[in-house]
Amino acid sequence: MERNTISVLVNDQPGVLQRVSGLFGRRGFNIESITVGQSEEAGLSRMVIVTLGDDDQLEQIEKQLYKLIDVIKVVDLSAKPMVARELALIKVKAEPSERPEIMGVVETFRASVVDIGSTSLLVQVVGDTQKIDAMIELLKPYGIRELSRTGVTAMIRGNVQ
Repeated sequence: MERNTISVLVNDQPGVLQRVSGLFGRRGFNIESITVGQSEEAGLSRMVIVTLGDDDQLEQIEKQLYKLIDVIKVVDLSAKPMVARELALIKVKAEPSERPEIMGVVETFRASVVDIGSTSLLVQVVGDTQKIDAMIELLKPYGIRELSRTGVTAMIRGNVQ
């Protein structure tokens, strides 16, 4: 099974997200991550969906998506050179004596501390999924109190559309 990243341009209408995610559920495809936001065109939103499957399953997903009225365009981003990013906010238990060590991890990953509490640090990290996973693993020994991830958003590199 390969990880596929799909961009879906849709009409910005109530219920579209539900119909798209419902399609995946009815067909037995799992959504690993989904992000939705405004696109470059007024009235249209872009969904970036990460799912696992082979080429046949991906083709089936694309065909089924095009059957939905509000779907304008479907692009398999993973078939082309792409830039993919995710954001995570990680609240880490951090007594004052542990902070220098934690800050070392934060600096190594080019992350940043966005809030400091009396016994915790709130860290923001942006990068590909593997970078986020690696940082979480290194922060686990200190005690992760809370974790929130955005899911992947992606675009094709360069001048290619």
